Amino acid sequence: MTPALVVVPSVTKLPPETRGAVLVGGSHGAVYAAYLSALAGARAAIHHDAGIGRDEAGVSGLDWAERHGMAMAAVATATARIGDGADMLARGRISRANPLAAGAGVAPGMTVAEAVERLKARPATTRTPDKLDETRFEVEGVVCVDSISLAGPADRGRIVASGSHGGLPAGETAAKYAPRLSLFNDAGFGADRAGSAGLAVLQAAGLAGVTVQAMSARIGDGRSTLTQGIVSDANALAIALGARIGGGALELARRLADKSPS
Repeated sequence: MTPALVVVPSVTKLPPETRGAVLVGGSHGAVYAAYLSALAGARAAIHHDAGIGRDEAGVSGLDWAERHGMAMAAVATATARIGDGADMLARGRISRANPLAAGAGVAPGMTVAEAVERLKARPATTRTPDKLDETRFEVEGVVCVDSISLAGPADRGRIVASGSHGGLPAGETAAKYAPRLSLFNDAGFGADRAGSAGLAVLQAAGLAGVTVQAMSARIGDGRSTLTQGIVSDANALAIALGARIGGGALELARRLADKSPS
């Protein structure tokens, strides 16, 4: 039987049919997203390279996946929208492949559609991973999560610094929990400036949001977003709170904390 193909905007919620399938997910290619793909039992995964970014965090999950027996590749940020698996399949091209994916014939420059067919032919060897170490922290009163999917109702009205990209799925998730301010990584913006498209979703929901430069902070690392991030985009509500392009994320968070009611 030919393995299934699963295409999703985000790997934070994967259907049961992911097990044994080739997964094309609009999430970045950092470790937490790779972990979620392996946890769901994907035969192989193709994520977005998120502009590669600081410390090559946007593709750091490829090495992790290799150690867990999962073939994994990443899509060049300029070729397809992050947060949009269907667009990645339609027009994306591969930028990186781990050795397991390369062994199946996946190579930089190849279309995602062709890479999928190569990965379908590869035996399923993904191992169920152990639970990752803590991925939620508090720094100077700010909630830091490695994925916005780790935020929740208790974060309403708080400042939340996320390791997620700032695309549509992240904006939609943050809007459900209504933080006072949401911070994301811009994933190099990429095709159609999809890396900050979620800021408009937050604006429409009456919520402030900013992205930080992919080269300033490690994507997939909420603490890095807060402590190292340099603001690259902001919606009107965030600007009204004092966000400015080129300013520090931590500086902005501290300014807002000083203005919070005692």
